[in-house]
Amino acid sequence: MEQRINYYELAPEALKIMMEMEKYTKSTGIDRKLRELIKIRASQINGCAFFLNMHTSDARKMGETEQRLYCVGTWRECDFYTDAEKVALELTENVTLVSTMRVPDDLYHRVREHFSEKDYVDLVILINQINSWNRISISMGNFATAVK
Repeated sequence: MEQRINYYELAPEALKIMMEMEKYTKSTGIDRKLRELIKIRASQINGCAFFLNMHTSDARKMGETEQRLYCVGTWRECDFYTDAEKVALELTENVTLVSTMRVPDDLYHRVREHFSEKDYVDLVILINQINSWNRISISMGNFATAVK
């Protein structure tokens, strides 16, 4: 399948802003492997093959294990994610599905046990960023291609 629209060409100003936000998310204190796990989990929920393919590949390059990549969708049942990672993945699910799941106070407080107030803001921005990328990608017809 082919991409429907070359959105980079048609809306370069908008994509420049998206890329600036991407730079910001990389400059935060959030661990880079956790950033990738968050992007993977949101992309799984959204059914975005393009970014799921990209971020699993990026995570592997960072040294993330196959076991953790394969099981990120079932993180609740796994003992090889830290408590901080688990609560960040739970936040990812709630923010990604905010219309039905919301972000209850107890989740906010559990996130704050592991992350500062600034980190919380950065986690929410990161989650929203990957959700925005997923929605753009799916709407524009980006499809995963074989990793070479």
